[in-house]
Amino acid sequence: MSTDSRIPPSIRADYLFMIEQAVKAPSGHNTQPWKFRLFSDRIDILPDFSRALPVVDPDHRELFVSLGCAAENLCIAAAHKGWLGKVSTTTDGVIHIGLSRQNGIEAPHFEQIARRQTNRRCYNGSMIPDKTLALLKKIPAEPGIGIHLFQKGTQAFDDIATLVYEGNERQMGSPAFKTELRQWMRYNRKHQDETADGLSYAVFGAPNLPRFMAEFIIAHSLDAAKQNKTDRRNIASASHFALFTTRDNRLEQWVALGRTLQRFLLAATAADIAHAYANQPNENPELAERMAQTLGITEEYPTILIRLGYAKASAYSLRRIIEGLIVDED
Repeated sequence: MSTDSRIPPSIRADYLFMIEQAVKAPSGHNTQPWKFRLFSDRIDILPDFSRALPVVDPDHRELFVSLGCAAENLCIAAAHKGWLGKVSTTTDGVIHIGLSRQNGIEAPHFEQIARRQTNRRCYNGSMIPDKTLALLKKIPAEPGIGIHLFQKGTQAFDDIATLVYEGNERQMGSPAFKTELRQWMRYNRKHQDETADGLSYAVFGAPNLPRFMAEFIIAHSLDAAKQNKTDRRNIASASHFALFTTRDNRLEQWVALGRTLQRFLLAATAADIAHAYANQPNENPELAERMAQTLGITEEYPTILIRLGYAKASAYSLRRIIEGLIVDED
């Protein structure tokens, strides 16, 4: 990482603080597919395609959703420091965040950035109260982005669950999918600490075993029947599904969806609502189309699906240090 005298130290310190919050965003398999470039008046977020998931995310759609989540965190952190962030996305996927000093900017749910986590536990079965749902429904969405909530006990909820199970059948029947998944598994504490990325054993509630044992157990657990057994229990314990859609299924909207998603997740975290991804149907074009038809949203593209409910906090995924993520400063 280079140092540029044209960025005053006090401003640079603020920028680094913003990046530290940005990288707390979620990403598929916790790949953390981002890099950052600093300028005197902006920060760029760049896609790191070396951390792409070509099997499960061949179009990089979920990658750019993750970058949008990071951009939203960065803007909230900027507001916390007294900076106004203005976001634009280039056609090749670079996110420009222009920064200017401004007093009195709100930083909604800034404290929740560090608290938010993907909680893969079985939830406690409690339903989200109507008053809390009303707050979630008021989350401002970026243009072209849809947010749909489906309550447990409804036909729509059951229809979505069925598509999740079918998605498991297809993914777990793919050797390429399972190979890619295993590449991002972090099998014990030593392995997790070495990489500071990927799917840690701890987030699944697994014990800290010798790596050869953990690899053997995982290799024999990646099948549709076992995954569906787990997902049936987890889905039954949830209160709602939340489905996020785009209107045009293009790169700029994927980033916009990520920003909207992160606002939603931070608001949910503030209400002590847990969330976990159930995106299997959206990762298969045929299943995603069937979902849109079943739910009566045929002019939208289902993109991100999560389950919501209440649960004890889980382990947190690690993040890489930001010094290795900053490139080509102005």
